[in-house]
Amino acid sequence: MMDTKIIKQFPLLFCLLITACFSSEKLTSEHLNKGKELAFTRSKGNCLACHIIADGELSGNLGPELKNLKGRFNNKGLLRQFIWDATVFNSKTAMPPFGKNKILSEQEIDMIIDYLWQL
Repeated sequence: MMDTKIIKQFPLLFCLLITACFSSEKLTSEHLNKGKELAFTRSKGNCLACHIIADGELSGNLGPELKNLKGRFNNKGLLRQFIWDATVFNSKTAMPPFGKNKILSEQEIDMIIDYLWQL
């Protein structure tokens, strides 16, 4: 038999669970702009060296165009793993392991992912 104290806390626990499942971080334009800046900065993400990105100038064509990433990756976590160390997926890739080699911090990778995800 369940303790009545636990039963009384079910509504609160249920609300917390629902909130956690359905609340999503509102990505501010400032956050997305910082991700874009990191992706475009030659000394940081440098995505434009190999990829075409909307609004990017002097982009490369070694890698695929970075658009509709939701259709190429099942979720942001998979994209994050790819940016962290693409050699896990393809040992002969030309893409640098941005996280593994500490080219970008975890926070910087997350900002770039949020920017790219919304393209």
